[in-house]
Amino acid sequence: MTNNLTRQIIDCDVHVYPRNADEIKAYLDQPWKHRFNIRKNSYYKKPSSPVALQLGDVPGSDPDLLREQLIKRWGIAHVILFTQGHITANHDPDYSNAVARAYNTWLSETWLGQYNPDGVFKGSIVINHHDPTASAAEIDRWAGHPHMIQVQMDTGARAPFGQRQYQPIYEAAERNGLPIALHPGGESMGINKPTWLGLPSHYTEYYTGFSFAMQSHLVSILTEGIFERFPKLKIVIAEGGVTWLPSLIWRLDQEWKALRSEVPWMKRFPSEYVRDHVRFTTQPMERPEHDEDLLSVLEMMDAENLLMFSSDYPDSDFVSPDDSLPQLPTTWQTKVMYDNARNWYSL
Repeated sequence: MTNNLTRQIIDCDVHVYPRNADEIKAYLDQPWKHRFNIRKNSYYKKPSSPVALQLGDVPGSDPDLLREQLIKRWGIAHVILFTQGHITANHDPDYSNAVARAYNTWLSETWLGQYNPDGVFKGSIVINHHDPTASAAEIDRWAGHPHMIQVQMDTGARAPFGQRQYQPIYEAAERNGLPIALHPGGESMGINKPTWLGLPSHYTEYYTGFSFAMQSHLVSILTEGIFERFPKLKIVIAEGGVTWLPSLIWRLDQEWKALRSEVPWMKRFPSEYVRDHVRFTTQPMERPEHDEDLLSVLEMMDAENLLMFSSDYPDSDFVSPDDSLPQLPTTWQTKVMYDNARNWYSL
């Protein structure tokens, strides 16, 4: 694939990792330092790809390789970085807060500092949402950083995100003008709740279920009136799928008309709040056999204005800018690949 520098692209979901645990331990005090170790196993471990390249380092830990494989190859203008997920699976909030602070400091000094002379890397402030007060303080701590442009909120949780205990997080994000990216992490792990029916058996089931958590959180945020209470708040649904949106919103709009007396703080149709406050990343994109079927669904959800490109580099389900979507209408191309993210993040 040849580089196409005539295209403007912002990649809204790129994962970076330390080469080893010592990189993060350098930012941890005792007693947290001796407890910290990067997970070598997970509850739902992704099967190894038989075609994966083993280059020696942890995937996503080499900035030069990332630039070569992603930025230079496709002419990416900016990549938005996510760091460690699963922080919220731990039972100790003080430990989780310390690890979040360490990852944010590490990200700032390496990928957003030493590795970032041209400003192509933009970062996410990872938080432990089980402690909303500490999360708000962490958002305030990094909000003035020129390359920290959003908050990373893992969707593994003990309650839906519309519930009022999370409001300090939304208040801090709105106060600082930062979108909140809901990203898979920690579902059915540690202290976090499983799906409504129970624990999955396999990674395939677990991964497919990411969209269920996203839908539950989104419905909760909408029906609890979060966007009325925080009218400037922005939400990004990252790596949670997209084609479920039309049917979910049709149903929610319908039920709201009949049941609006139960939620009087909802002043508008749920679909209107989504249009004004929520954006979705493209990966993983559900792909039916015929592209025209997918395009029909994308049109139903107003993808031209709601979608933002993401590759999920360097994960095994990485999708390149050339392969992530069917051939979009010409008027959509620049919006989905660049303009929507540029406007959402004020880049």
